[in-house]
Amino acid sequence: MTIHDEAIVNEGWRELAPAAALFHSLSDATRLGIVQRMADGEIRVGDLASELGLAQSTVSAHVACLRDCGLVQGRAQGRSVYYSLTRPELMDMLAQAEVLLAATGNAVSLCPNYGTGSTGGVLTNVEPTKENAR
Repeated sequence: MTIHDEAIVNEGWRELAPAAALFHSLSDATRLGIVQRMADGEIRVGDLASELGLAQSTVSAHVACLRDCGLVQGRAQGRSVYYSLTRPELMDMLAQAEVLLAATGNAVSLCPNYGTGSTGGVLTNVEPTKENAR
């Protein structure tokens, strides 16, 4: 490989950085659960914490991560902030991920390098429907 070829490869990796950051922001089961819940409509952090059975500070940190990535947005109403997804395409992408997982027999979740040996309980038994498989 020449120096010129190596420069082209390195540039290609830089172009993939935004996609890698997107997938990294979704690489946590709690954040995926939050995103799935927000697909049903806007919700407050305290309500999310109750639904997920997690500490409010934990949920708040995950929502902040998703907000900083531009995946969710907040709307102030009085003393409350209601969070929702910024892009419906996110659910389309996750629906396609479910299709891929089903096609591979969830092999990714069992991958010794990247899987956990389980699905973490957040995305299990989710079947693509006409609504989420658009």
